[in-house]
Amino acid sequence: MPIFQVIILAIVQGMAELLPVSSSAHVVVAEKLMGLDPSSPQMTLLLVMLHTGTMFAVIAYFWNQWKRTYFSSADSFKRFLVRLIWATFLTGIIGEALNIAIQKTAFKGASKAEIELLFGRLDLIAPALLAVGILILIAGLLERRLTTSAAKVYGDSVTMRQAGWMGAIQGLCLPFRGFSRSGATISTGMLTGASKERAERFSFALAVVLTPPVVAREVWRLLKASHEAAATGVPFNLHGSIVVSVLGMVFAFIAGLVALKWLSSWLEKGRWYLFGIYCLLASAVVFYLHYGPRHL
Repeated sequence: MPIFQVIILAIVQGMAELLPVSSSAHVVVAEKLMGLDPSSPQMTLLLVMLHTGTMFAVIAYFWNQWKRTYFSSADSFKRFLVRLIWATFLTGIIGEALNIAIQKTAFKGASKAEIELLFGRLDLIAPALLAVGILILIAGLLERRLTTSAAKVYGDSVTMRQAGWMGAIQGLCLPFRGFSRSGATISTGMLTGASKERAERFSFALAVVLTPPVVAREVWRLLKASHEAAATGVPFNLHGSIVVSVLGMVFAFIAGLVALKWLSSWLEKGRWYLFGIYCLLASAVVFYLHYGPRHL
């Protein structure tokens, strides 16, 4: 893949990741516009590595805030860790159940059934954007009614109930490009009574835990594809795919830091609902790209 394409995808990912607008959907659309296959092992690995780059940007940017809240005392860390494990457990259970269900329905009778084969489907990305847009819009408009003054105090994590709901909705996000993980989890936290600040902190913490196993899965898929290609005599540049993905991760890290400098303050000014409106408009655009005169 040409370096300029990797840089474009990294910038799109880095700028969109910290907004609840589904960075993966934006990257998939950009890949389609550039004639790339989002469902290929090389592309899914690149997408995950771009997420990894922005994950490190988030850690670097929010580390001091996390230290003040989650690591301020042994009791605070214990409460945070219990909620993190609970939410991640629900994510794994629901995500894997969805994965199995989709493979047995959407790929019934197929010799090769992988959830990643759905990642390039614009007809699936569009309704996912629509769904998360509605969720964000509702949470943003009801924010002041749902949060209490006690929930807005810094220095603590979300409740067990809020963590459970956020973990569950994160599991629903895993198979669907377009259903923004951050948008869905933060909105769910807000709808269950958490302040946006607490929901945002916990959502990013969940992302940090979720990313390594997802990266490991994509590396495994890439190695498997490499072995299959070698068996059939088809050229497959495994080393090149990994190098390109790491390069993309670096650019995504830089873009993520730049975006955080001016985006984080805007996120805290009560304009959450605007991201929902954007997702609704993005959904309409993706619908047009798929069903319009020129199909992608």
